[in-house]
Amino acid sequence: MAGIYLHIPFCKQACYYCNFHFSTSLALQPALIKQMLHEIMLQKDYLAGQTVTSIYFGGGTPSLLAKEDLQQLLDKLYNTFKISTDAEITLEANPDDLSPEKLRDLRAAGINRLSIGVQSFHEEDLRWMNRAHNSQQALQCIRDAQAAGFNNLTIDLIYGGPTLTDEGWAANVQQAIDLGVQHLSCYALTVEPGTALDQFIRKKKVPAVDIDKAARHFEMLMQWTTKAGYEHYEISNFALPGWHSRHNSSYWQSQPYLGLGPSAHSFNGHSRQWNIANNALYIKSLEQNTIPFELEELTPTMMLNEYIMTTLRTSQGCLLPVVAKRFGVDTRDTLLKMARPIIDKGWMVLKEDALVLTPEGRLFADGIASDLFF
Repeated sequence: MAGIYLHIPFCKQACYYCNFHFSTSLALQPALIKQMLHEIMLQKDYLAGQTVTSIYFGGGTPSLLAKEDLQQLLDKLYNTFKISTDAEITLEANPDDLSPEKLRDLRAAGINRLSIGVQSFHEEDLRWMNRAHNSQQALQCIRDAQAAGFNNLTIDLIYGGPTLTDEGWAANVQQAIDLGVQHLSCYALTVEPGTALDQFIRKKKVPAVDIDKAARHFEMLMQWTTKAGYEHYEISNFALPGWHSRHNSSYWQSQPYLGLGPSAHSFNGHSRQWNIANNALYIKSLEQNTIPFELEELTPTMMLNEYIMTTLRTSQGCLLPVVAKRFGVDTRDTLLKMARPIIDKGWMVLKEDALVLTPEGRLFADGIASDLFF
């Protein structure tokens, strides 16, 4: 099992909180798509004949792609790799791009899952984040996608922002539930260095993020989604039974994946590499038949710490038999000993040979993971 990720680094406008690699100029898009097709050929052996079970178009805003570009990329992937007949093929989209015609084009190209960047159903929140869509588009695009035959939808929602009240957050989540959206990815508003939001806070143009509000919203979210029948299968991800994200789950399970495009990451089980986060230099390098990437060989300790970090984010937890098999019985015993104080605090439980965070522990997932690093 393997996945393929394609980074499409273009957006109509910059959201204040975003630190992903993207450009608001589309001038280089034709050249970049051409070189991504070239990179696919150069990377044809990276997955060593493994079956690809998921393809994910991320960004940026992949829904800006013309249907011809999207079809070219998918055709090249199918002609180059062994792709499962029931592969999950996801495209990230902004609501303002999803016209009925666009949705028909995406379906015809082979996209069977949409990840829609709704963020909020409230106008005030969307303006504060500098999103390109409005609240009516946020609602309508979901209805249009369902009418077009997309029965596998996920939407992004952001909580903890200064314009979002507890009541507004409740309305956002309830709206998604009422619409029958199968999957929710919900993220606390964070301040990333170098973003517009970071600069606004430094200059005191907007208030700093309220950590207590974000924690309260997260606790409320866990209660509401559980009551509505969603499975909280990863810290930020909630799905109705049978609708977990296959692609993202492969990351948390340390499955191999190939990343294509500027800034995209790849992992083959023993090393990680990432392409240069510069569109012009990416294109220039590929024109010279070279993929511009940096490589990191992973040591056993690095792989162990990564396993701890990713699995603790999931409802399955950190499996002690897997730790013993991959890293040794002594390592397993040491990890269990290190986990005891966290278990005693009530932030973690030992459940059928797995270390699993409790709902309270999920509030401190990153810190708990780092406390368990070797």
